[in-house]
Amino acid sequence: MAQINTDFEQSLTSYFPNIDPDDLKTIVSFFKPEILKKNDFFLKSGKKSTKLSFIKSGLLRIFCETEKKEITQWISTQGYFVADLSSFMSDIPARWDIQALTDTELYTINRDDYEKLQNRITGWHILEKAFIIHCFTTMETRVHNHLSMTAEERYVYFFNENPQLFNQVPLQYIASMLGMTSETFSRIRNKIATGNS
Repeated sequence: MAQINTDFEQSLTSYFPNIDPDDLKTIVSFFKPEILKKNDFFLKSGKKSTKLSFIKSGLLRIFCETEKKEITQWISTQGYFVADLSSFMSDIPARWDIQALTDTELYTINRDDYEKLQNRITGWHILEKAFIIHCFTTMETRVHNHLSMTAEERYVYFFNENPQLFNQVPLQYIASMLGMTSETFSRIRNKIATGNS
């Protein structure tokens, strides 16, 4: 367990800039390896989120079902954290289902251990604020892109950022995440593939 992967430590430094190396090791020591099999649920809506996980490998879909359709909010990939953050931080029922699209390896911390960090790390409130700001900024960027770009611009931007996903997950999930119907998604995809821009 001493060797919980230096890749994980390096990834954490993007969430906790200028972190003391000993504090980093303390945080890492609270995360435990976890495996999710394809189609297993990480979290179900209506339940309280009791864990925060970092994705070592694999894909997780964050989605909800309405009366009319299923909406994919995001597909979480290697190198990112996954949780229903509102539920995890505020101890309220989750709004989102989170399900593994592939076999997935995680590093997971439960809420009780997460709360212990404030007693173990002197400047935890500063580190936690940096983490939440990082998550908030990422979400704000997604919302801005969604509202300010055309459907085709959203498609191109997401494809350029995540080309591998187009071969790894059902395309209707990506279409939903980008706020378009499968028909619009296919039309844009064909248009770009044939070079008719």
